[in-house]
Amino acid sequence: MKTILPFFPLNLVAFPGQELNLHVFEPRYKELVRDCVANESNFAIPSYVKNKIEYGTEMKLVNIAKEYSDGRFDIETKAINVLHVLNMQNPYKEKLYAAGDVEILTNVDNGDIILKEALFESLTELYKLVEIQKVPLNTDFRVFDIAHQIGLSKDAEYDLLQLREERQRQRFLLDHLKVILPQLRDIQKSKELIKMNGHFRHYDPLEF
Repeated sequence: MKTILPFFPLNLVAFPGQELNLHVFEPRYKELVRDCVANESNFAIPSYVKNKIEYGTEMKLVNIAKEYSDGRFDIETKAINVLHVLNMQNPYKEKLYAAGDVEILTNVDNGDIILKEALFESLTELYKLVEIQKVPLNTDFRVFDIAHQIGLSKDAEYDLLQLREERQRQRFLLDHLKVILPQLRDIQKSKELIKMNGHFRHYDPLEF
């Protein structure tokens, strides 16, 4: 589905379902907020990653938490859909902000139960290794729900955003965890060895 949305480009990746609080202070984005309120419309956060603007997220303005006397805003937003930026006009017509045509991408919710169970086990180990006391996870999760919580680089998050199928996203995270979990296990072993330094230890003598 194609539509025109105002652009609020940022150097971040917002995943569908994510709540994002923004402080709006530039004149062009103050105008964008006012227009979204007046038109009851959404806006786009094109992700400026890898030195380009190509994919991003459709955002819903949920609430204006605070409006300052100088026109600044603190706003609460929620990510709705992944989008592909088709073109950008900057500024857009008589506006201060940029806007353009975007294609709202269809999400295929075809998660695999076996992959999900493997992910759950790996994530549980990850949080234990990094000593997170309260595991931010339940069995009814989607990849986008936890994608910010597993140490992905911004470039990797951007690649993940573009995957349209849940099964692809599950495999993507599993591949990532297969790389970092062994590294974290090694770090944990090193920490344990350091803690043992200076303590009395039992060694079995070698037989010659």
